[in-house]
Amino acid sequence: MLNAVESRIVSEIESRSAEMLADLRTFVELPTGPGSGSDGIDILRGLMSARAERLGAATSLEPVDPRPDWLYEPSPRGQERAESHALVPDTVLCRRDSGSKLVGRSILIAGHLDTVHPFDSAFRSFQMSADDVRATGPGCSDMKGGLVIAIHALEALDACGVQTAWTLLLNADEETGSFGSARAIRAEAARIAGLGGHGLAVEPALPDGTMVDERAGSGQFMIRAFGKSAHVGRSFETGASAVLALAGAIQRVSALANPAQGRIVNVGPLRGGATTNSVPDLACAWGNLRFRDAAQAADLADGIHAACARSEVPGARLEAEIVIGRPAKPKTAGTAVLARVVAGVASDLDMPAQFTKTGGVCDGNLMQDAGLSTLDTLGVVGGGLHTTDEWVDLSSLPRRCAILALTILRAAAS
Repeated sequence: MLNAVESRIVSEIESRSAEMLADLRTFVELPTGPGSGSDGIDILRGLMSARAERLGAATSLEPVDPRPDWLYEPSPRGQERAESHALVPDTVLCRRDSGSKLVGRSILIAGHLDTVHPFDSAFRSFQMSADDVRATGPGCSDMKGGLVIAIHALEALDACGVQTAWTLLLNADEETGSFGSARAIRAEAARIAGLGGHGLAVEPALPDGTMVDERAGSGQFMIRAFGKSAHVGRSFETGASAVLALAGAIQRVSALANPAQGRIVNVGPLRGGATTNSVPDLACAWGNLRFRDAAQAADLADGIHAACARSEVPGARLEAEIVIGRPAKPKTAGTAVLARVVAGVASDLDMPAQFTKTGGVCDGNLMQDAGLSTLDTLGVVGGGLHTTDEWVDLSSLPRRCAILALTILRAAAS
């Protein structure tokens, strides 16, 4: 059952429904996807930071680290993505962790400001369905909706006199792997873990409201093939095709996959050759790995290097670059404790609470790998993620905000 304070928190959140909807519209219509520059992200970061500061948080900006150059794969438009990701805005940390009135364990609440939807996409506005049940828009679920309920949950707790310690962490490169913000995420997660705290991330729940308590890990790789150029009409036999060498490597690397065991190897995009009448002397392929644990990650990395140790094309050679960006996030005793807290909150609110595992990855992987027990689907209910059909269940704004707020309260006290 809810106690008196918790009942007041739920009532406070319910009174904020219209304000949450207005915030969601504002957040969604701020462009924060590839090609939009940093203006939209800077504005959204400023809005969130200002509201956290009004709750007593101290704000600091953590500079991002550069990504390895080889990670910039070609886009479908034939242009390098490096330009759009060259200047990733700083990660913001809003910490409310000082003051004699703060009680309980510290909570790290993580969210991201960026989306996958390009600035020049036709999918750019917030649209509500005729029955006001759903809305669509870029990032409405992933994760503008999560940002809305995060700040309202903290405001509702404060309005009801709950003095908990927390950090609100907001990065701007989650959708591209959090390579720039990983160091800041890990450092803050380790700090909170050292204080005996917990981690929550406001990634969206699954379309039926199910949450995730176990995630695969993810890595990126690139294979380069070096050959010898030649004119195909006059001296074809003197050339060494980098494309053919790459094709052989792709087949060998792809054979490492075993989905039944959780080993995923996906290759694409590709680049090779400049003209059809020249033997290509350079070809590249980019790919993604998914794995269940560190042993599988190491085995896949070894397999890729072994596949590139030889070339079936005389005169050509291969090399591979690999980075494990997000380690696997197994179900642990700590995540089980958090799951029980969330399930208890949901039960007291007469809402279902189910958990599952997924091959998707997020910043929760980094938080838990840094030692902080983390649940990372405390956001809104929605679907169509990363597509122009992305939608959010509008009734989930107050419902999920209540679950988040009471989870913060109870996890801080646990």
